[in-house]
Amino acid sequence: MNLFPKRKSFPVLILLFLLPASAFSFSLEGRVKEFTLDNGMKVLMLERRQSPTLSFYIRFRVGAVDENVGATGTAHLLEHMLFKGTRTLGTKNYAEEEKVLSRLDSVVATLEAERAKGEKADKDFLRHLEETFQKLQAEHKKWVVKDEIERVYSENGAVGFNAFTSQDSTAYVVSLPSNRLELWARIESDRLLNPVLREFYSERDVVMEERRRTYDSKPERKMMEHFLAASFIAHPYGRPIIGWASDIQSLDRQATEEFFRTFYSPANTTLAIVGDMNPEEALPLIKKYFERIPRQVLPPPLKTREPEQAGERRIQVEADANPELIMGFHKPNSPHPDDAVCEIIEGVLSYGRTSRLYRRLVEGEKIAVSASASNGFPGERYPNLFILSGTPRHPHSLAELEKALLEELERLKKEPVALPELQKIRNQIQTSFLRNLDSNSSLAYWLSYGQSLFGTWRYVTDRIQAYEKVTPEDVRRVAQKYFIPRNRTVATLVKPSPTP
Repeated sequence: MNLFPKRKSFPVLILLFLLPASAFSFSLEGRVKEFTLDNGMKVLMLERRQSPTLSFYIRFRVGAVDENVGATGTAHLLEHMLFKGTRTLGTKNYAEEEKVLSRLDSVVATLEAERAKGEKADKDFLRHLEETFQKLQAEHKKWVVKDEIERVYSENGAVGFNAFTSQDSTAYVVSLPSNRLELWARIESDRLLNPVLREFYSERDVVMEERRRTYDSKPERKMMEHFLAASFIAHPYGRPIIGWASDIQSLDRQATEEFFRTFYSPANTTLAIVGDMNPEEALPLIKKYFERIPRQVLPPPLKTREPEQAGERRIQVEADANPELIMGFHKPNSPHPDDAVCEIIEGVLSYGRTSRLYRRLVEGEKIAVSASASNGFPGERYPNLFILSGTPRHPHSLAELEKALLEELERLKKEPVALPELQKIRNQIQTSFLRNLDSNSSLAYWLSYGQSLFGTWRYVTDRIQAYEKVTPEDVRRVAQKYFIPRNRTVATLVKPSPTP
């Protein structure tokens, strides 16, 4: 039962809207309990008694950006794998299952080595290996208990059991009744201590199909993939999170296990728990289960830095689809102060129907069906992009849309943003932040996000204060510094040229 129905809490939200930005930090300061386990794992707990529930986020500071060349897609596939169970969950008899898994790995290694020979491959041997593989897959199914973790959670009232992988991190999430804290700790610590990457090869095929369905067959996603590859020539932000198709097809179970052991280290992990509990009483239970996980040495940090762009880059992607445009500019990431300025610029250009791009391009001149700006793409751990994108409205062209977008950037360089407009954007950001405080799950998301990526859960509230410091002159200076032709990459989606 919700002890504070939404209709009663509404006046409280109104009051919070009127608070200065400095009050946001105070609202969490002293309430978030911060602990570090003996193995280096960070634990954040926030007591919130609105309902008898708990929301959990386990976030690892590892994503697509941490993968090796030739193994793109590993982080995403590993995320899938951790739903497959452990030595006790998801199996009827692990000792017998393990024998089949070992034989499967051996056959797959031989099969892929033979396939790599191309035209020189022994076709009869290939056929034999493929038949053996299929038989072993069928034999392995006899030992598998499908989706057992999800079933146990569901039977205990779980909602939102999920996971996601980004360029920067991987997170596993669930919300449960507050009296199921120990169940969660038992399951999740087991997933980290004793994971079994069962059904690896069939799941690899699932990811390949996911790539075909969500990337290769969607022109706008294909354009974005090519745009990022053109924008980042050295840094791994240029790779797709799902992985390149040729890499996915050859991902290896043992190498994926090694990736797990390397990056799912306690010192690379943040647990965020928000809801109906007493942190001091919950801590011994968290220690009991999660301090069992051995400390591991993390690899050295990524040294590759994207070199300064020496000139405009342009790419054109052909597809039978409506034309689209993406334009990106390299810029620093947080906590560099210019990142907060870019966030304000994003708001000025594209926050809602009163934003500059919407009023001029969509509503006024009707050049575009849509036009928007986005800061901090595709990740925030490393220097990233400020992007503009849009779809022209027929009969207007991509060239007209691009010209209008560049004119709006030039306006930022020449005309100071009026203080009322600047304050409006700050208010909108604060409103969005308040919405992020309105549920256990979103709070756990942001606490774990800040701690994992930036080393402090105060990241979000610190950002609010950073926005308050942005001046009209900052906006003009940042626009002049970064929104220049040689720092620009432009991608367009066009219909294929007619064949002669």
